[in-house]
Amino acid sequence: MPRLLTSLTLAAGMALAALSPALAEKINVTIITASDMDTMGDNDGRGGVARLGAVVKGERDKGGNVIFVFPGDLLSPSILAGFDKGEHMVELLNQTPPDMLTPGNHEYDFGPDVFLERMSEANFPKLGTNTRQNGEPIEGFTDTIVKEYKAGEESLKVGFMGLTTDTTPTISSPGNITFLPMIDTAKSTAAALREEGVDIVVAVVHTAQQVDFDLLYQGGVDIVLSGHDHHLHVFYDGRVALVESKEEAEYVTMMDLEFDVTTGDRGRRVRWWPNFRIQDTAKVEPDPDLLARVAAYEETLSTELDVELGTAEIELDTRRISVRTVETVFGNMVADAMRKGVNADIAFTNGGGIRGNKQYDAGHVLTRRDILTELPFGNGTVLLEASGAQVLAALEHGYRAAPEASGSFLHVSGLTAEIDTSKDAGSRVSGVMVNGEPLDPSALYKVATNDFMARGGDGYSMLPATRIIIDADSADLMANDVMVFVKENGGLDTGVDGRLTIN
Repeated sequence: MPRLLTSLTLAAGMALAALSPALAEKINVTIITASDMDTMGDNDGRGGVARLGAVVKGERDKGGNVIFVFPGDLLSPSILAGFDKGEHMVELLNQTPPDMLTPGNHEYDFGPDVFLERMSEANFPKLGTNTRQNGEPIEGFTDTIVKEYKAGEESLKVGFMGLTTDTTPTISSPGNITFLPMIDTAKSTAAALREEGVDIVVAVVHTAQQVDFDLLYQGGVDIVLSGHDHHLHVFYDGRVALVESKEEAEYVTMMDLEFDVTTGDRGRRVRWWPNFRIQDTAKVEPDPDLLARVAAYEETLSTELDVELGTAEIELDTRRISVRTVETVFGNMVADAMRKGVNADIAFTNGGGIRGNKQYDAGHVLTRRDILTELPFGNGTVLLEASGAQVLAALEHGYRAAPEASGSFLHVSGLTAEIDTSKDAGSRVSGVMVNGEPLDPSALYKVATNDFMARGGDGYSMLPATRIIIDADSADLMANDVMVFVKENGGLDTGVDGRLTIN
């Protein structure tokens, strides 16, 4: 070969080598997500802490970079939580501890003191990026967690933040614990993490789905791992990703992330690609140690709870989507029991307080366990004196979201109403009849409701302005009123009777 051609060939090779980036290093990370798990047992062979534990242990036993996150709602509501305020759920989750937990709104159902006590018992890291007490971070919580992984000469930093819905003061009882605005907090936290050299920002959140997407498209976040909506949802648009794993560990979702980290003449570049594995836990063998622990807890409840009350001669539907959108037999029964329990003119209670998420076949024998499963919060039946105008305001609030599902959806007794969902919220309710007579805005009515709503919970801001006849301290348990009602009525054979006409 001529000397000139040889020289040109060598020079070209050296130039290409100088321009070529270093080979990419691959780093793999698996993130496990499960949330909204307030009951320890399974449901018809699916879900429960023993199956969740088995999935987590199985993933960890494979080795590699595995992160288990829990985006909130652990302590409440459940039957046993009514006795120990969620202590058993922390103890069980400690057996296969998450790498990080962000509290949900139900962590505050028993007030701030119980929240702090339960969180102090948790043997795992806790994120509270937008959570403050008296304006300060809560002891034992951290705003961010950074995980670093290495492959060859390259390393990868993944930064995590944790956000709890800022609607918590309305839907739970956090007391002096407050919540910073979620999007603004995410923006500033994501920017700070990137200044620290973090390559990818992950938000572990207990927020509504709309907020999840706002975090992805406005909050500077790459991945959202969410709870709160009780949906199974996997999303990826080529740039950002979202996972929510429904509820009660019925499904557990694994996001397998493959990162290509390259450093060359043009600087450092990180590319990532997610793969999703959705595990239906009906196909998972429960962890035997956790299963035994759950059985021990269940045994302590059986003697008191497995007491027969009466027979449901028609099907009962307490599914979440039903009790938050339409009149139901069970919702009517609860409202009837409350009205009778305090001798009220009318009664109403929020669908979000009915938690069994079940269907009972006709002929099912209802027990104390069933009623406490459905009404686990330990709310009392209070009696208020309210004007017809205040009653109408409560009804308008209760149906403001219809036909969309809402925890504030009202189940009623002693009245009928028509709701036109084509009209603007606040002007949807008409034709209200109270015991056969038109609602009089200036008249006073005795109203039975639960103590949570009476103090303004679920947005019922008009109720604290009413006169209290029976307060929360003097009230009987709602669940007890329902148990007495079922026992006294024996066979339950009344269906949906048209109290609500929703158009």
